[in-house]
Amino acid sequence: MRSATFPAALAGLLLLTACGTEQAGGGPSGPSATAAGCAARPGDGSTEDGVTVTGMGESAAPGAPVGQTDPCAEYTVTSAETAPFTYTIAFSFLTESGQAMTTVKETVPAVGPGKTVRRTVTAADVPPDAAAGGRFKVLTVRSVPTAEAPSASGPCPPSGVRVYADDGDSAMGLRVVGLHLENCGTAPYELNGYPRIGLADEDHAPVDSVRLLQGGERIAGATGMEGPARPLVLAPGERAYSGLVWRNTVEAGDPVNAPYARVWAKPGAAPVMVTPELDLGTTGKLGIGPWKKDGTR
Repeated sequence: MRSATFPAALAGLLLLTACGTEQAGGGPSGPSATAAGCAARPGDGSTEDGVTVTGMGESAAPGAPVGQTDPCAEYTVTSAETAPFTYTIAFSFLTESGQAMTTVKETVPAVGPGKTVRRTVTAADVPPDAAAGGRFKVLTVRSVPTAEAPSASGPCPPSGVRVYADDGDSAMGLRVVGLHLENCGTAPYELNGYPRIGLADEDHAPVDSVRLLQGGERIAGATGMEGPARPLVLAPGERAYSGLVWRNTVEAGDPVNAPYARVWAKPGAAPVMVTPELDLGTTGKLGIGPWKKDGTR
């Protein structure tokens, strides 16, 4: 199990190399996907939660040696929501024989209601013999309201704090995902107790069948998410962490999966929706750690 002081930034599955993008409702902001070769041959046309791979090919990264290319794909994201949503898509790059070579995660921000946005994705450092004839497959699509999207960096939100989840840790059926808060504003920020958590399923419907327990020790010890809760004051630039602790044990009954968690840092705070991918099995409970300053246990 990792220590209680979690990393300050989210770890991506793979750094992405864009081969041309298009802004929502606008024209290309770089070399077009077709010119870069990412739509040289048709995609399979299958759609997963509004994401369709429309073309595949190869592209050369800026500064790459002549003749060196990486497999890439053109895809579209179509929103059926009634407000702007931010999408995080995990792609798997498969060889021609179907062997998975790598996973690539990409975020498409602020897709408007009923809008379709075109993007491209690249899988870097795939051996040429594996890249030839390969294809991209959509693994998962996660979407959150743009107004509630988590932020680990970039402009400070109007709330004056950034809230986000890390990639978590697992061991022997025990899961721990850290929740992180940074005071990026100009005034002190007070915390006292536990974040409020609301769970949601793949369709963003509330999951009310899970008991939310204050204190990670209610699930397991030595996770760094133990109590007691103490009042904190974060000066500008200071950080705090909490976390979610659960087991994915499956016994009698139907397992519960809740990809999304809406987080309120304290009463009256603006909510942030994170994607901890809670595979709760049939345990029916989730432990929530108290807020602690970074560097403390």
